[in-house]
Amino acid sequence: MPQYTLLGLSGSLRTESANRKLLREAARIFGDAVYTEANLNVPLYHGDEEDDHGLPEAVQALVKQIAEADAVLISTPEYNSGISGVLKNALDWISRAPDKPWMDKPVALMSAAAGRAGGARAHTMLRSCMAPFRPIVANGPEVLVADCNNQFDAEGRITESYARNLELLMAVLKADIGR
Repeated sequence: MPQYTLLGLSGSLRTESANRKLLREAARIFGDAVYTEANLNVPLYHGDEEDDHGLPEAVQALVKQIAEADAVLISTPEYNSGISGVLKNALDWISRAPDKPWMDKPVALMSAAAGRAGGARAHTMLRSCMAPFRPIVANGPEVLVADCNNQFDAEGRITESYARNLELLMAVLKADIGR
């Protein structure tokens, strides 16, 4: 079995956010893979800056990481019924790259939020934001972690109630890589 490279994009910049924990759990459950978390702390998109200076170095590095990964995991919190500004900004910058790193890239989407719906609205918005890039988005099951601050143990392992769907989603992602 080959060792894959997985890249994680968290819509939260917090080091120990539930979304980062969810990405790490997904990578652990995925199995034999080199996992890296991307840095989405990039400048706000500004067309004049792009015209004058091109893509910032941090964005170029992010585009390269996406292009080189076998698959990408994206997890978003839900802020005001949508994805975080951090994630949207990164997606906007990435869309400006001439190489189009998302094209046919296997991607798994998930969300973790404090509310009862587990970020369902953000998850739907994320799926819509990804559509123009034409990745291969793993089709279900949806992983929407509700009451996210109480769903991980001290070691960062996700509770059994969410582990099964995460296992199934990672199996779909593996199959998508093999296409």
